[in-house]
Amino acid sequence: MNAVVTGPRVALIHALAHSVNPINEAMQRAWPEAVCMNLLDDSLSADLARNTVAGGRGLDAAMHQRFEALAAYAENTGAQALLFTCSAFGSCIEAVAARRPSMPVLKPNEAMVDEAVVAAAGGRIGLVASFAPTLTSMPAEFPAGTDLATALCTEAMDALNRGDSELHDALVVKAAQTLKEQGCTVIALAQFSMARAHVAVEQAVGLPVLTTPGSAIRALRQRLQSKVAVKRA
Repeated sequence: MNAVVTGPRVALIHALAHSVNPINEAMQRAWPEAVCMNLLDDSLSADLARNTVAGGRGLDAAMHQRFEALAAYAENTGAQALLFTCSAFGSCIEAVAARRPSMPVLKPNEAMVDEAVVAAAGGRIGLVASFAPTLTSMPAEFPAGTDLATALCTEAMDALNRGDSELHDALVVKAAQTLKEQGCTVIALAQFSMARAHVAVEQAVGLPVLTTPGSAIRALRQRLQSKVAVKRA
C-alpha cells in the first residue's frame, strides 16, 4: 500500500478565466501538497465592469449573494481555506470571511498589500492593474497614509483576451517603468493574470516586484499552520 501525502484542501474562486492558471501553477511550485479546487464564474467580472461603466449597482446585495453561494459550495466540498483571485470584489469577500471566522478566507490582494507595505518601508508603492474596477476598491485596502501610485493598463487585459501574452507582458512592464519614474520603490501587480509578467517587470525596473499569487500562498500556509496528512490508499 502506498502512502499519499496531502495537505489542506484549498478552494480557489475566480471571476476571471485568466486567473486560473497563474495561481494553480504557483500553488504547484510553492505548495504542491495542497489539494486545490477551482470555481470559476467569469460573468462576475463582466457584470461588475458593465455596471461600473454604466454607473450601475456595483457590489450590490445580489453580487454579495453570488459570492456567498460560491463560498458555501466550496465549504460544503470540504475546503479548509478560501482564496478569491479577483481584486475588485473586496466587500463581497469581507462578508464571506465575516461569516466564517474560523476559516482562512483571503482577498486576492490582502497578503500582497501587507508584504508591499513592509518591503517599501515608508517609500512609495507602485500598483499596476489591468482591470479598471480594481483601482476603485484596492487602494483603500492599503493602510492610511501609504504613499501609493497607481497605473492602469486595460490594454494588457485586452491583449491577454486576444491571446497576445507577449504584448500583455510588455504593457505591464511599461506601466511599471512609469511608476518607477514616479519614485516607486516597490511594484505590486494587482491581477493574478499579471503574475506571468513578474520576471520581465523585475528585470526591467530593478525593484522588488510582488504578485498576488505568491503573496497569497505564503499567507495561506502561515494561517492554516497545517500538518501534512498521510492518507493510505
